[in-house]
Amino acid sequence: MFNCCVKLNMAGKIVINIERCKGCGLCIAVCSKGGVIISKQSNKSGYFPAEPAPSKVEGANNTDCTGCASCAIICPEAAIEVYRQQDTLNKPHKETTPDLVKGKK
Repeated sequence: MFNCCVKLNMAGKIVINIERCKGCGLCIAVCSKGGVIISKQSNKSGYFPAEPAPSKVEGANNTDCTGCASCAIICPEAAIEVYRQQDTLNKPHKETTPDLVKGKK
């Protein structure tokens, strides 16, 4: 059986252009992590735009975002940008190669 020894953890961050957003809520519907909410303040056009949800971890920004980009893909106004960061690359502690079996003397 093959065991993968490299695991990639991706973190994402969304940036929403609040002046372009019309608050349709499609991004909220597709976000599986609940990372998008509707703002309580309107933009210059009078719409209540989407905004990144506050993080569940104090002091962090949008940590639950996986960077899947579903919100950006579904946005009819192209108001959402998604950034991904490869934050962790878990490798084995030591790269090993098989040792040759040494015969007894």
